[in-house]
Amino acid sequence: MSTITVPPMLPPVQQDCQALHHAFKGFGCNEKHVIQILAHRNYLQRRELVNAYRSMYGEDLLRRLEKELHGKLEQAVLLWMMEPAERDAVLLRDAMKGLGTKDKTLIEIICSRTPSQLYYIRQAYQTKYHRSLDKDIQSDTSGDYRKLLLAFASGQRPEWPHVDMHLADADARELYRAGEGRLGTDESTFIRIFSTRSAAQLHAAFAAYKHLYKRDIDKAIRRETSGDFEDALRLIVKSVTRPGRYFAKVLYDSMKRMGTDDSTLIRVVVTRAEQDMQYIKADFYQKYKKPLESMISGDTSGNYRHFLLSLVGGH
Repeated sequence: MSTITVPPMLPPVQQDCQALHHAFKGFGCNEKHVIQILAHRNYLQRRELVNAYRSMYGEDLLRRLEKELHGKLEQAVLLWMMEPAERDAVLLRDAMKGLGTKDKTLIEIICSRTPSQLYYIRQAYQTKYHRSLDKDIQSDTSGDYRKLLLAFASGQRPEWPHVDMHLADADARELYRAGEGRLGTDESTFIRIFSTRSAAQLHAAFAAYKHLYKRDIDKAIRRETSGDFEDALRLIVKSVTRPGRYFAKVLYDSMKRMGTDDSTLIRVVVTRAEQDMQYIKADFYQKYKKPLESMISGDTSGNYRHFLLSLVGGH
């Protein structure tokens, strides 16, 4: 469930454009007015606003925002204004460009998105960068980790809610034989089952695994695998069984130490605000005994804080 609040009586889009144009004029940008509008419009309303602004002023709104805003607020607002598939494409490209790979970002986006979302992400990546997402993943990763990401990024998993309980039982037994039930690990079996079953089917297989072997599949993965391959498998398990708890932990970890991991904080707040932030907030409070809003408020400042709080329902 979304945490953004949209006014019950929404003004005409032309009025929003005029208010933004006025906020940009003069010495310095009126960031509070910009936030008041953009943080309280849903994706379709923001897209309409971008089109109307270009029609009225002959200017791309995102480029104007890039000129007017700065620092972390600029980063957060620009991501917020993108179409979801383009936003994920930008995050993926940022995770793979230059020296080193931001594997946590790469794993999070590839392994937590639905097959249909991944289809549009691949298209957006090709359109924006004139590059193949698959080829970039291939050049930036290796081994079984690469095979798993490529299999997931292909978006070939079904999305139907139907569950075959006989298949779930068979998959659970096959996963056991590929991992805890043998010396060494048959990683190809994990890749095949994880990348070809629907989320509902995987959920049933994980439940069958626990019933048969009295152990969570997550614990089995930790015992039998390692490194980025382990992290990717475990994120798939969490995205199928309790995604809110996973994202709650990512948010907590981004703020728990001295110095905030703002890139991670921005990424999760912006990408989940219109998806499942209500559930994330509930899991955050249950696990850490404090509201997400209070932790964001304590770790951020100024209009950057105001914008993030607006997205998570704190303003």
